[in-house]
Amino acid sequence: MLQPKRTKFRREQKNRMKGNSGRGNQLAFGSFGLKNLENCWLTAHQIEAARQAISRRMNREGQIWIRVFPVKPFTAKPLDTRMGKGKGDPQGFVAPITPGRILFEAEGVSLATAKEAMRLAANKLPVATKFVVRRDYVEE
Repeated sequence: MLQPKRTKFRREQKNRMKGNSGRGNQLAFGSFGLKNLENCWLTAHQIEAARQAISRRMNREGQIWIRVFPVKPFTAKPLDTRMGKGKGDPQGFVAPITPGRILFEAEGVSLATAKEAMRLAANKLPVATKFVVRRDYVEE
């Protein structure tokens, strides 16, 4: 799973997500991308499931870029625990995502293959997404 090698603090506050993505909202590496349309926390498991769906559909041809990384730890208290007694233990890591963020990029495959691969990846994610193509892309 994706997770940082080390963090400064074990636990973090939740914070609020508002507004659109100010960075990571343009295609930077590939010709095709999957753009997020909602606020959410993507877990490391969801990102990995989407990555596997893309790479399997592309038959390991071309190249894939993952443009998000889970850096925020999230906590949970055990079941049957009363209120209080402090914050729960860290359970995993999430990537806070705001609208407009590019999640995945692909290159080196046909438009139809990339579109289908991104559709399969979008089914693994808990948010609405949109398939985007580079402006200067021309089909060979």
